[in-house]
Amino acid sequence: MMPNRPTDILFQLVKSLEKAEKRHFKLYITRSSAREDLKIVKLFDALDKLNEYDEKSLFKKLPGIQKPQLANLKSHLYKELLASLRLLKSADSLDLQLNEQFDYAHILYKKGLFMQSLRILDRVKEIAKSNQKYNFLTLVISLEKRIEGLHITRSMHNRVEQLAIEANTVSRHIDVVSRLSNLSLLLFSWFTLHGHARNKKDEAGVKKFMQEHLPADAHLVTGFYEKMYLYQSYCWYAFIRQDFLQYYRYAQKWIDLFDANPLMIRVETSHYIKGLHYLLNAHFDLRNYREFDKTLKKFEQFAQTSRVQDHDNFRTQAFVYISTGRINQHFMMGTFKEGLKIVPDIEGKLEEYDLFLDPHRIMVMNYKIATLYFGSGDYSTCIDYLQGIINETGNLRTDLQCYARLQHLLAHYELGNMELMEPLSRSVYRFFAKMENLTVVEQEIFKFFRKSLAVSNREIKPELQKFLGKIKYLEGNRFETRAFAYLDIISWLESKVYNKSMSKVIHEKYMESKRKK
Repeated sequence: MMPNRPTDILFQLVKSLEKAEKRHFKLYITRSSAREDLKIVKLFDALDKLNEYDEKSLFKKLPGIQKPQLANLKSHLYKELLASLRLLKSADSLDLQLNEQFDYAHILYKKGLFMQSLRILDRVKEIAKSNQKYNFLTLVISLEKRIEGLHITRSMHNRVEQLAIEANTVSRHIDVVSRLSNLSLLLFSWFTLHGHARNKKDEAGVKKFMQEHLPADAHLVTGFYEKMYLYQSYCWYAFIRQDFLQYYRYAQKWIDLFDANPLMIRVETSHYIKGLHYLLNAHFDLRNYREFDKTLKKFEQFAQTSRVQDHDNFRTQAFVYISTGRINQHFMMGTFKEGLKIVPDIEGKLEEYDLFLDPHRIMVMNYKIATLYFGSGDYSTCIDYLQGIINETGNLRTDLQCYARLQHLLAHYELGNMELMEPLSRSVYRFFAKMENLTVVEQEIFKFFRKSLAVSNREIKPELQKFLGKIKYLEGNRFETRAFAYLDIISWLESKVYNKSMSKVIHEKYMESKRKK
């Protein structure tokens, strides 16, 4: 089930604060505020003690405060908290530092101290250029042009021409970066809504979309951001089309780009973390066991750095992606029961980071945990996790919704709930058909369940063998691979045919693959 989240924005902000941030706020407010602001400290303390936002409880903790006063106090506290956080976080954020310097330059400009303003602008412009902060450069150049255009600064005679050239260069960079970042975001949105391309029609639609939005000269880009968004776009394009080899190549290019520009790992930490996640996924999809291990270790080491640990967003991101990677590692090795040992810690962190997690991430994590329980033979607990996804009313990931229902069907089959199989099978089939999500593999699954209901226990094994034979050859079909990625249906069938646990079947494949390599 998706967690219930507090809707009051001030309460969310207060609950997101760490001890050091709370301590800093108290020091900041007592140093810089008037007596009236002691009320907002009381409000802050009251909100901090609440487990859930409840105005009735809040009024009890704040005697003498009326409803109109509370609204004003909340607004004031919200602004002061942001001001406090800005001071505390400025040393750790290049964007905040650049904006602070720009504010100083703007103040000096308003004071008529133009040369002082230009000196600051020159300094921050160099920092912005070295970090390829083109959007910020637009602000700087705009203020420089205003000063040069309205005031005599005795600057060099070709200053205006230089500014015009710089403005045009920055504008071109921003245009390309904007188009490529838009493309990456739109492809991500497509996948979040629809999942993988289900057939040639879907693939043709994605190809057309890519051709229409990819800049004609995209392959000639040289800037860091242009390359980063280009590689991201190709990652999503390949992933949607289930071309996992191309997905791996561009995920590796993404990380190589950061490794070649180590300064940018600090500037764009979030994108670096996401790149490591996609590279891990690519190794998982291709079953590159050794490279998966290397990348996971690299990711885990980076997650322990102060850059990640001291930042809420980065710490949460790293937790989600590394947890996904560790679960995937157990999937690859067939060590499902071993994998269950990390579930309590994951769930504890999910609760701790609740404010920072979107429903999509939680849904994916719940599906991963459900699959761990399925692979370990605990079908009842698997069903509990899947039920939360099935009951989700949002429009996220129709593919995940479909496979949650399919795994739910298989879990009931394993539990021997045969009286449920016919109505449940029909219901799941209708959902797949409604979502236009049926592939050949899924059609064969539903055919098997329809037929198996009339077959005795003694005759079921030959039917399972036939079923396995029908879908085994589809393993190499690109449009069918998602069925095997979401749930290893072939290994499940092999476990039934050869009287082995699913865990053992997968582990034997893993060991055989390691011997070959």
